[in-house]
Amino acid sequence: MAGPVLGLILAGGLGRRMGGVDKTLLPLGGQPLLARIAGRLRPQCPAGLMLSANGDPARFGDAFDGPILPDPVPGLPGPLAGILAGLEHGAARHGVTHVLSVPGDAPFLPDDLVTRLAASPGSGPIAVAASGGREHYTVALWPVALRDDLRAWLAAGERRVGGFIARHGSAVVEWPVEPVDPFLNLNAPEDFSRAEGIVQARSSS
Repeated sequence: MAGPVLGLILAGGLGRRMGGVDKTLLPLGGQPLLARIAGRLRPQCPAGLMLSANGDPARFGDAFDGPILPDPVPGLPGPLAGILAGLEHGAARHGVTHVLSVPGDAPFLPDDLVTRLAASPGSGPIAVAASGGREHYTVALWPVALRDDLRAWLAAGERRVGGFIARHGSAVVEWPVEPVDPFLNLNAPEDFSRAEGIVQARSSS
């Protein structure tokens, strides 16, 4: 069972299908996508939230008020580097045993994400979310105790999130995809249009 969980939002790179801008700063339902995701996570992560992002942190402005962590391994960008930054930051926080990672373009994360992942029995220490029969490797609960092995994995040139999860084993927790897949990613303008419709429908119901 996890202790107080620290949340990690993976901002990732620039959205090429969105014109090369930070997707996390694009508006959805009248607020930046990043702020919407943080609002979903904050009640579930009593130890606080972090953002994995390279470049000038000032660009996030009021959209995020927690620590902004650059990749800790030079020349090796990607989600695993961001997860390592989160684990190492979490290890320095008293009482934090686990970090929850989520992508920075998933605005409909479930309210029971942490509780279900933390309670899942499994054959390994990592708990991974799934929906529609698909595992979402970047939506996972990671023990901070894996940080040294993850750093060595990255230093050896490994980049695959699924490969590192397979190395240690995992529990997989499935969520329904109806009425909305809670792990829907917004990758293109049409995804944002669909998400805007979902937000408006929810606000009027």
